Amino acid sequence: MATKAAPGERDATDRSWLRGSPPPRWVRLLPIALLVSVCVAELTTSHELDIGFLLGAIPSLAVLSYGPVGTAAFGVIVVILLNIPAIQLNRPGNTDLVTIVFIALLSVLVALVRSRREQHLVTVRSVAEAAQLAVLPPLPDRVGRVRCVGLYRPAQRETLVGGDFFDVRDGPFGVRAVMGDVQGHGLSAVGTVASLLGAFRETVLDRRDLVEAAARLDRRLVVDSSGSEHAEMFATVLLLEFSPSADRVRLVSCGHPRPLLLRGVKALELDSEPGPPVGTGFFELSPPECRTVELEPGDRLFLASDGVSESRDRSGAFYPLPDRLTTFADEPADALPERVWKDLTAFCPSIRDDVTMLVLAPVPGEGV
Repeated sequence: MATKAAPGERDATDRSWLRGSPPPRWVRLLPIALLVSVCVAELTTSHELDIGFLLGAIPSLAVLSYGPVGTAAFGVIVVILLNIPAIQLNRPGNTDLVTIVFIALLSVLVALVRSRREQHLVTVRSVAEAAQLAVLPPLPDRVGRVRCVGLYRPAQRETLVGGDFFDVRDGPFGVRAVMGDVQGHGLSAVGTVASLLGAFRETVLDRRDLVEAAARLDRRLVVDSSGSEHAEMFATVLLLEFSPSADRVRLVSCGHPRPLLLRGVKALELDSEPGPPVGTGFFELSPPECRTVELEPGDRLFLASDGVSESRDRSGAFYPLPDRLTTFADEPADALPERVWKDLTAFCPSIRDDVTMLVLAPVPGEGV
């Protein structure tokens, strides 16, 4: 079962050429098409056409998709054509050759600045992607006896990591999974996400009790925010732990939306007594309860952030996630997050929060 969407997948697919992706083919063909059109029109008409001035736009169009060398080549071609008597593009009063030469030189300068800036942006983007993927790497196909697939769509464009996070790890106490949603979203939340993921990965190795693991996450945020008077740093967190035989799952919720158990064509909410969000300082006063759920062959667990359940359509209605999941019961687990994402975007065209989904499919009885 493959991870259907790595954290940065939307960045490559949704960004238009006006936002930094390579220009489409038709943009590269624009200066060539204009050049050919002007020349053909002048050569095939018997009467005079006052259209030679259009050649001055060719170097400016070339800047959109060509580098300084390509832009200079178009400028040279334009100047040569203006000086060919047979074409008669530079008749007095029609085209100012000096003006077009100036436009061509200016276009070459702009193309040079643009190409160097793009090279710098590519370097910065590569470093940023490496750093963000180090915080939230793609999920493996399988962790122990649990198959997993996740989907992540940050609310802030041009980022790979936002305010939501998930991870699945194997440890001495079983396979554990976490999903969380920190206050805020976008790059401002990345530091909190990194702290919580680091704390979770430590608890997988040294905390036998799942409630104690949640307490470690709470302490992590409390300590991180202690140096700021008005930090208000908190996060909702859901922790799950599968038994070695993958026939039971224990879960602890700290204010996070309830997970859904997909059993046949049913989508059942797994409720338990939740605790306060981690980082609020109320964990010891009102700790969460740990619930154990027996699993049957074929069961799947669907975890989602509030970016899914709290999305609204134009009438203000919330997205009915449990009802939708029952209609997608026949979807394979590795296709389920993407199917829900497409349905969600059709239901709510404007999604302003991070959207995170995680499907966990235990495989009881199989060898690891």
